[in-house]
Amino acid sequence: MSKKNIVAAVAQSTGMTQGDADKALSAALDAIAAELAKGEKVSLPGFGTFEVRDRAARTGRNPQTGEEISIAASKVPAFKAGTQLKKTIAG
Repeated sequence: MSKKNIVAAVAQSTGMTQGDADKALSAALDAIAAELAKGEKVSLPGFGTFEVRDRAARTGRNPQTGEEISIAASKVPAFKAGTQLKKTIAG
């Protein structure tokens, strides 16, 4: 499902125009991204939790040459599904 499909579904279920639904979805996603950039968790009860996790530095391999390369430590976004979302998916 693309952002366009989500906007259409939100507009249909709320009675908003597609333009207003797009603005609302964009604002929500921007707010989540801003909190994650600050290192904060974002919890949506029943849906799940977004957080930033630290990925340690490690050694990898160049698949073309087999040469070992050093991969720097980084921060990555992560999502953990909530109980209600898991139940919904399981049926």
